[in-house]
Amino acid sequence: MENLKTYTISQLALRNGSDKPEIWCAFNGLIYDVSQSKLWRNGKHYEHWAGQDLTGEMKDAPHTQHVFEKFEVVGKLG
Repeated sequence: MENLKTYTISQLALRNGSDKPEIWCAFNGLIYDVSQSKLWRNGKHYEHWAGQDLTGEMKDAPHTQHVFEKFEVVGKLG
């Protein structure tokens, strides 16, 4: 994971499912591609929006951080 491209929060925000085909979100400094998940259609997952850092929102989620393990890491937040 050392060779991951670094994206700014502004670049991440463009991958929200509406402007580009990518649906990405960040957690603990890593950016995940959730485009293939049926639960992230149109860039929304319940009350959460793609293109954002979701680290602070995980405490309210009904699942653990391990949910991100099934998604590809596409970059890091910097």
